[in-house]
Amino acid sequence: MRTVFDALGPMAAGGLAGGAGEPFAAARPGRPPLRAVFVSDIHLGTAGCQAAALLDFLRHHPSEYLYLVGDIVDGWQLRRRWFWPQAHNDVVQKVLRRARKGCRVVFVPGNHDEFARQFAGHGFGGIQVELEAVHVTADGRRLWVLHGDAFDGVIQCARWLAVVGDRLYELSLRINRHLNRLRACLGLPYWSLSAWLKGRVKKAVSYVTSFEEAVAHEARRRGHDGVVCGHIHRAEMRDIGGLLYCNDGDWVESRTALVEHHDGRLELVHWGAVDHPVAQRSAVAEPA
Repeated sequence: MRTVFDALGPMAAGGLAGGAGEPFAAARPGRPPLRAVFVSDIHLGTAGCQAAALLDFLRHHPSEYLYLVGDIVDGWQLRRRWFWPQAHNDVVQKVLRRARKGCRVVFVPGNHDEFARQFAGHGFGGIQVELEAVHVTADGRRLWVLHGDAFDGVIQCARWLAVVGDRLYELSLRINRHLNRLRACLGLPYWSLSAWLKGRVKKAVSYVTSFEEAVAHEARRRGHDGVVCGHIHRAEMRDIGGLLYCNDGDWVESRTALVEHHDGRLELVHWGAVDHPVAQRSAVAEPA
């Protein structure tokens, strides 16, 4: 997988619309409409990656900062089977192009692209690689940015179980793709089978809650005002013991991202399908 990451250098050398529009009004002329965008769990290299939707989202959401919060490239899947269509290459090129145009791009690797962690502290094509980062919002809040797999007991203590779970998850996504083709023919909106299953399994709900509280506790211990993470594919923004917990979701199931406006306001954006890109905004965190 190192060859995929090394390829970014030569590629770089060569080379809020979505139905809501209103938040862009505060941006100064010539300034990107958003201050920061956080995305994670894209899983480029897998059939489940919704690369076209992500590319559409990025086109509609220019920003001064772009944080790639882990599992951007799925090294686990690519080691088993090579899958890299043009749409995945387009996403990489879009990110590189944004970096060339002055956007500060920070890549915080996750467990699926852990091969990139050995490059922490280095830059490739204008993309800075860090094990974790701290983003200071326009209103002065310090947000700890990390993928979050360090707080997953399965990943840390039983990696083989995580690999098995990853394969079962891939199977559910494959079933979900066929199911949603049928739903599209019937004029029904996109629906996530795996998200539905996770929401109804008591142990899965307990796991998510434990993960969120553990991450928030560590962020508070370190003196931060909030945390931004990914890993569990569950977009969320809520207060946990006086600390702002944000999970920017994923681009396999939910098509979600976290954005910061120029006044420091944070917002989760649920992006629609490419042929119907309506942004649904939720869980707004007002400036302090």
